[in-house]
Amino acid sequence: MGAQGRGRVVAASQGTLRISSQEKREEPSAAAAAAAAAAATMLLPGLLLLFWTPASLARHGPQLWGGPHAHGTPRCYSAEELPLGQPPPHLLARAAKWEQALPVALVSSLEAGGRRRRHDAPPAGTQCPVLRPEDVLEAGIHQRSISPWRYRVDTDESRYPQKLAFAQCLCRGCVSARTGRETAALNSVPLLQSLLVLRRQPCSREATGLPTPGAFSFHAEFIRVPVGCTCVLPRSAR
Repeated sequence: MGAQGRGRVVAASQGTLRISSQEKREEPSAAAAAAAAAAATMLLPGLLLLFWTPASLARHGPQLWGGPHAHGTPRCYSAEELPLGQPPPHLLARAAKWEQALPVALVSSLEAGGRRRRHDAPPAGTQCPVLRPEDVLEAGIHQRSISPWRYRVDTDESRYPQKLAFAQCLCRGCVSARTGRETAALNSVPLLQSLLVLRRQPCSREATGLPTPGAFSFHAEFIRVPVGCTCVLPRSAR
């Protein structure tokens, strides 16, 4: 082979090497692009679900609580559809787990304690107590607190649950940990918890618009329930 032929072979080999190096440099970028495309494909359904869920809940939320008609008003249940005036079972089944909420869980023990007090002793007053450590070592938090409170059963026949335990502060001020007596240096205030309940109201099943006897509609609402008391600084100096 002549010198010219050998030169062409060397040039061809060098060109092949350059092409191979370029392909190797392009492989990582192609792999990165493929990975990015795969990630975008995986994220897209999640993003769509994220945007769809709030809109869907807003659109279907009321239907979870009473099956409103097409024009958005709550369904009016007849007396025959309401056993003993209670909400329909499907509404109660979809309601929040009330039994796990403190205002509901305490009702049975409070009612039992109230029956015992009526038979055994006069009911305790609501005045601010004197805190004696030896008297409250085995007591509950509501009695050992320097902002003590008691519970009462609040009954509302148009609300479900109808009975809830409400905390009632016993002091306007707070009990001094040093003297055991009330001091005006601090104020007792209730601690409020939001609770989702069902509210019953009369409704009309007639074109006249007048309430139909025994017919009710139901809607969900949040109420604020006092569950305890705490001490805070007064809003103004005395």
